[in-house]
Amino acid sequence: MTVYIGFLRGINVGGNNKIKMAELKKVLETMGFAGVRTYLQSGNVLFRSEEAEEPLRRRIEQEITSKFGVSPTVVLRTADELQRIIAACPYAPDSLTEGQSVQVSVLTDAPPQQTADILSNGKSDIDEFHIEGREIYFLFRQSVLDSKLASNVQKLGDAATTRNWNTIGKLAELAQN
Repeated sequence: MTVYIGFLRGINVGGNNKIKMAELKKVLETMGFAGVRTYLQSGNVLFRSEEAEEPLRRRIEQEITSKFGVSPTVVLRTADELQRIIAACPYAPDSLTEGQSVQVSVLTDAPPQQTADILSNGKSDIDEFHIEGREIYFLFRQSVLDSKLASNVQKLGDAATTRNWNTIGKLAELAQN
């Protein structure tokens, strides 16, 4: 069975699209997935399944909509893909100074060229981004709240969801256990 990590976009953010992780876990178990675990309240779930990614993703989205009345985008990665995401990071997360952060946007599909154009409109000498396959890596050298680049991430639409580097690392660790 394949270990999947599901990233739900826009769950439990700002008091909107509330889903209790214990309830999400039960729904995924009812769908027949094994070893279902959640991490944090922001819509991260790990599970095992033999299904292929795209039909699996669609099935989870439909079930969440049916059970909870919200329609989040679900982005899936396998445990192996998550390890490759970590290995491919063009930044050095271990050498960050206070106020700096690395974040990763995971997308349902490889982004079109216009994604780089959208992000470049907010790029400064302070922050950076790097597109690699279906991921976009961000290096924020100051508060994300003050970043023009971070504000442009919202323009990527529903096909992307972003996690900080610590969350990516913890999910990769959980996926190995």
